[in-house]
Amino acid sequence: MRSLVLVVVLLAAFASTTANAAPDAAKPKVRTVTAFIHLDRESYGTQIAETMKVLNAAKAEFARRGYETQTVRIVTQPFGELVKGLNDKDALAFLRALDDLSQKQGFMPNVGPAMMHDTDDPAAIHLLAQVLSTLPHLNASAIIADDDGIHWKTIRESARLVRYVTDHSPRSQGNFLFTATAMLKPLGPFYPGAWHNGAGKQFSLGFEGANIVQEVFGATHGDFDASVAELTRQLTIHAKVGEDVGNAIAASSGWTFAGVDPTPAPLGDASIGDAIERFTGGKFGTNGTMTAALAITTAVKAVKVKQVGYSGLMLPVMEDQRLAQRWSENTYDIDSVLAYSAVCGTGLDTVPLPGDVSEERLVKIFGDVASLAWKWHKPLSARLQPVSGKKAGDKTDFESQYLFNTTLH
Repeated sequence: MRSLVLVVVLLAAFASTTANAAPDAAKPKVRTVTAFIHLDRESYGTQIAETMKVLNAAKAEFARRGYETQTVRIVTQPFGELVKGLNDKDALAFLRALDDLSQKQGFMPNVGPAMMHDTDDPAAIHLLAQVLSTLPHLNASAIIADDDGIHWKTIRESARLVRYVTDHSPRSQGNFLFTATAMLKPLGPFYPGAWHNGAGKQFSLGFEGANIVQEVFGATHGDFDASVAELTRQLTIHAKVGEDVGNAIAASSGWTFAGVDPTPAPLGDASIGDAIERFTGGKFGTNGTMTAALAITTAVKAVKVKQVGYSGLMLPVMEDQRLAQRWSENTYDIDSVLAYSAVCGTGLDTVPLPGDVSEERLVKIFGDVASLAWKWHKPLSARLQPVSGKKAGDKTDFESQYLFNTTLH
């Protein structure tokens, strides 16, 4: 009888410790393997070909381990340095050739920040406005806060760029390829904010891991401690694989592996919005959303790999099907996402705005993001997407495999 009682007690104890554990989630996609190079305009074709060998080797190694790689990406030196010495006509011709090559070679290009410091010549960001309005694939950014403070001049120029691209790009969609970053260090893998200013031959990676959060939060039912513990465990499984792949490719190629950004990126049905609703039991934006955001970020920070980039929580309004739905229902707004960013990241991402939004309002939104990031020394960004001809109550009509149309506030 004593042995039977002991067995019952042990089984009960085991059940209590595993009740909030989720089965291992399905493998996430690798959202990106991102390479950083210093592009030579005289020999960039050869450089790109060599870089693609490294990226394809990483992609093949992930495939061998059962992971699908969604994109490979290449980031150049900062925009102003890339086009230095060229007049606008020649710079646009060169950038058009680079844009075309990206499609032929199968990579997503990024030409880095057009302004890194408030003392930079704004001519580069003026040229970038033309680039984003006419070329469909080049990503870029501007740095609106760093360790030296908030860059108010760059904030103003970023607002002017967004206003120009809204009025001059097809469907105002060019702004999808631009973000203003604050306190974001170099070598993070996620676009459009990825950047570097070194010699290159480095790479980093990130996963599309929102499905993991969905499955964990579906099992832990709002238990904060259990959610953090289980999410940390499951994110670590895949981040460790990424680190192993990165180190192996570095060893065989001579490139430097910069690290993993464990941010569980969403896209479509792999929804961070749905995951948070599983935690709170209510719609995204209702009570408990802030707590869920903290749980995710706490787990991400606890993943013991070489971390790089945002390493937080990504809430892209129009890249996540549930977030786009809730935006239409007005369960949250810009101020809500800024509040959540106080305990997570990555700021304001793919936020739709009416087409008549003023430059002054854009300045204020960028300023709020920069102020929050600089105050807490955490990486945030702002990717704002006004839609020309649309007003509050209208629905966006973007044409992109990455965006879910939603109703404007």
